[in-house]
Amino acid sequence: MKIAFVYSGQGAQYQGMGQDLYESNQIVRDVFDSASEALDLDMVALCFEENNQLNETTFTQPAILTVSMAIDAILKENGIEPEVVAGLSLGEYSALVKSGALDFREAVQLVKQRGQFMTEAVPSGVGAMSAIMGLDREIVEAVCTEVEASGVGVVTPANYNMPGQIVIAGIKAAVEEAGERLSQKGAKRVIPLQVSGPFHTALLEPASKQLAQALETVSVHEPKLPVVSNTEAKVIKNQTEITPLLVRQVMSPVLWEDSVRTMIDELGVTTFIEVGPGKALSSFIKKIDRSVTILNVENQKSLEKTLEKLKAE
Repeated sequence: MKIAFVYSGQGAQYQGMGQDLYESNQIVRDVFDSASEALDLDMVALCFEENNQLNETTFTQPAILTVSMAIDAILKENGIEPEVVAGLSLGEYSALVKSGALDFREAVQLVKQRGQFMTEAVPSGVGAMSAIMGLDREIVEAVCTEVEASGVGVVTPANYNMPGQIVIAGIKAAVEEAGERLSQKGAKRVIPLQVSGPFHTALLEPASKQLAQALETVSVHEPKLPVVSNTEAKVIKNQTEITPLLVRQVMSPVLWEDSVRTMIDELGVTTFIEVGPGKALSSFIKKIDRSVTILNVENQKSLEKTLEKLKAE
């Protein structure tokens, strides 16, 4: 059995995420306290109490990173450690913390800035994202190219999540036009996403440049574990690659399906544990390869189930 930890990305957040684990585990409380101190922000109130901030990108990103690393700490305490790590977009920061490449406190400050840069890069309402269901990537790519060439505006694939699910992003009118054309090409569904901007497109270049500056103040170390970057779907070879990849990641498509295939085919991963809120990555992996074992930990119940399953194996 070769275990990979995969970490949740933005969109997985919900009020109360990690709360039962926080209430019953000191190690979780320690991670929350560390994040609260680093940000001068009440992470408990942000994650557990009714508020509007949790869905604002600037706050969503540090919240998900905190919950993911708190759950990671419990797994470590129970003797569960990965041999490979990866994360969907924002989740890559959790993977880098786990690998020892980034310090948690620095990472939580960095992703709050990243969220702010991403929010400010494109004015609200200008950009959009839609999930395209049931079409091959070649068709989606061709239609996006056609729409861009027609002068409507930027629209490109932003997330290759799994076979038959690709998210497109760009200028709102261009995304809508591409969605209509893709429906005509046989897309089963076109689902507009509730997001604050056209993430993972060239429109995020201003955020990418600001992030590059912010990363100059962050210590980056040699990863102690193989980290699969979802910008290239390859293992990060050494620390010198990390900063350029994180800068590119903001405005490059997320190659999640390809990253999972790399973990299975090249690194021999047989068991995936999704660490953090939600089960989106588990559902993607199931569609990519049904032969692997897929587990997740987001609360006490799923923790117990995962520990039981691993003990049995």
